Amino acid sequence: MAREDKKMIFITAKFHIKPESADRWPEIAGPFTRATRAEPGCLWFDWSRSLDDPHEYVLVEAFRDGDAGAAHVGSAHFKQAQQDLPPHLRSTPKIISQAVDQDDWSELGELAVK
Repeated sequence: MAREDKKMIFITAKFHIKPESADRWPEIAGPFTRATRAEPGCLWFDWSRSLDDPHEYVLVEAFRDGDAGAAHVGSAHFKQAQQDLPPHLRSTPKIISQAVDQDDWSELGELAVK
């Protein structure tokens, strides 16, 4: 479903976690995750752990539009995460951030379930 006036901000980020923090990462990132999900402009904020590297987590997040994304980055919980999360990281996270003409997931038609 495209919206003509504003574009959704879609972000994917890879986090390489220190081995001693990897199993506890959902707990460590929990306050940030819960606060972000409660933002009115957050569409989703979902973590997944890599099947190939147990120290890597991938974050898939989306915000209603650029204003919602800016509000997220300007929030108190984002600033707190900037203090709380880096001590548990092996390296600076990698990110892809795009504005897209959608406001939800589309179906993957090539794998349609009939």
